Amino acid sequence: MYQEQVNSDEYILKEFEKRGFKLAFSCRNGCCTSCAVKIISGSLQQPEAMGVSQALKDKGYALLCVAKASSDLEVETTYEDEVYDLQFGQYFGRGNTRVAPPWEFEED
Repeated sequence: MYQEQVNSDEYILKEFEKRGFKLAFSCRNGCCTSCAVKIISGSLQQPEAMGVSQALKDKGYALLCVAKASSDLEVETTYEDEVYDLQFGQYFGRGNTRVAPPWEFEED
């Protein structure tokens, strides 16, 4: 467990990186779920977090790449797969797929 003081004007991910911590991330735009966490206590602001719906935010999920602490905060990391499935699972990897016809290439 890490305990750090972060600047409330900076994104949490960026603050931890400045201190040499390696946290998961991918897009840095709040679109994917690589930096997803579950809030244990406290609060944060994440208006740019498109990778989590309001319903998931209300359940305590957050994306550190676009989150700013607004109080003392305790979070658990490694929620990428869970948040991805809750946010996008209904759209991807389910249902029927069809095999595309083979491509035909013309040779020059």
